[in-house]
Amino acid sequence: MIMPEDRLVLGIEGTAWNLSAAVFGDSLVSLYSNPYRPSTGGIHPREAAQHHASVLKDVVSKALSGVDPERISGVAFSMGPGLGPCLRTVGTAARSLSQALGVPLIGVNHCVAHVEIGRFACGCTDPVVLYASGANTQVLGYLKSRYRIFGETLDIGLGNALDKFARSRGLPHPGGPLIEDYAKKGTPVEFPYTVKGMDLAFSGLMSAAKDSKAPIEDVCAGFQETAFAMCVEVTERALAHAGKDEVLLVGGVGANSRLQEMLSVMCEERGASFYVPDRKFIGDNGAMIAYTGKIMLEAGQTVSIPGSAVNPSYRSDDVEVLWRKDTGSTMYEKANLIENGSARGAEAVVFESGDNIVKHRLSKNYRNHLLDKRLISERTRAEARLLSLARRGGVPTPVVRDITHDSVVMEKIKGNMLKLVLNDENAYKAGVVVGHLHESGIIHGDLTTSNIIVGSESPGVCYLIDFGLSYISSETESRGVDLHVFFQTLESTAPGQEKLSDAFSKGYKSVFSGADEVLERVSEIKQRGRYLH
Repeated sequence: MIMPEDRLVLGIEGTAWNLSAAVFGDSLVSLYSNPYRPSTGGIHPREAAQHHASVLKDVVSKALSGVDPERISGVAFSMGPGLGPCLRTVGTAARSLSQALGVPLIGVNHCVAHVEIGRFACGCTDPVVLYASGANTQVLGYLKSRYRIFGETLDIGLGNALDKFARSRGLPHPGGPLIEDYAKKGTPVEFPYTVKGMDLAFSGLMSAAKDSKAPIEDVCAGFQETAFAMCVEVTERALAHAGKDEVLLVGGVGANSRLQEMLSVMCEERGASFYVPDRKFIGDNGAMIAYTGKIMLEAGQTVSIPGSAVNPSYRSDDVEVLWRKDTGSTMYEKANLIENGSARGAEAVVFESGDNIVKHRLSKNYRNHLLDKRLISERTRAEARLLSLARRGGVPTPVVRDITHDSVVMEKIKGNMLKLVLNDENAYKAGVVVGHLHESGIIHGDLTTSNIIVGSESPGVCYLIDFGLSYISSETESRGVDLHVFFQTLESTAPGQEKLSDAFSKGYKSVFSGADEVLERVSEIKQRGRYLH
């Protein structure tokens, strides 16, 4: 559908605390918001929905003030993810307006809308996106008609973690801005740091912050430094794995100046461009729904009234992106390759030294120096120890030759990264080697297609590399998360990956007696709602 230049789209956002409406044409015409602010505690879904219902007429009327109703070509609304009562309130209003104006209805994914308004406002093309909001924390990248999720929170969204900590200290909602103010005056406390490949978790950090007896300024500084470093690390890992050269920060937590600073430093060190939209676009707002609704309408992506039911668990990778004509980055095959004797990944520089490979972990200037020193030392020691332990357990890995506080010298494995030679046969072999790893009681922790080498000198053998996030565990949950990371990597970089996943699973089951239970847990992990309150 082609819209005349003078036609406009009305968008209504109301997934959680902010009720907002906007009108978009070639640019933003109007934007008006009336947020719900709980008197105590966090967001109460029914109270928020009641607030939205009570102010909805006023918010829409002010957004439409001075706009000729005849120029409205569509009504867009946030279909999900979000709080069910709030979504239903906004959905009902949008359907009524669509029918009253006689124009199409557009159901917009809230997460995708954050990405699209960010791309519009900043002018970036094909970024890796860190989406950090109250209930969502995801790292996304576009490939072949979908926004693929590289990594996400395994428990609670970053903003919610900040808010729950704030409430434990008697701070009002929203807690993020107050924590930022306190953090500027504090010295960071050491807290748990939980990154699992491209996924992360905040509940342990939040609990430790709640229990800390340190001054609130120091606790807030430690909370921010730890949580934000986790987010930046996962973003950098996605950037290195995908070979993209742009990073976009969106979502309400993205307004934090320290998080912006850390991402900017990381991008500068990697030679990537960093983008963050104006504050009016970065949090939940009607403009992102109106703009995304506009480009969806132009692509013919509308919904019927019967098909417009809201979806509180609507995932960004469920959306078919018909409004983008590009296919996304084709740089995957170039990322992490050793050229001219060296290569740079997310954490380290790897270079050849005779028949050996030296993996040298780099200091990260975006991280607090004490946290940085701790992580480099812990991961270097863990890598050497678990490489050797896995090898003794019959898992093909490089032989460790030497170790320092920040470097591991190991055998050079000749072959190709799995991501460069993906087919059913190699996926099966990869499943076999991971099955042996789990049978040995070891969790890889960063199980991506970049960290499995298909050997060229020993046909039929896959080698596991990069054990910096590895640990000992026989828990089904830990094994499930390990495979979840792998399958997520396939989905984000290998569309049509179902056959590859099946082949991997067959190889995994062929050698590991507990495979069925783990694979069942993977399905459970994938189905868990990420929109948590």
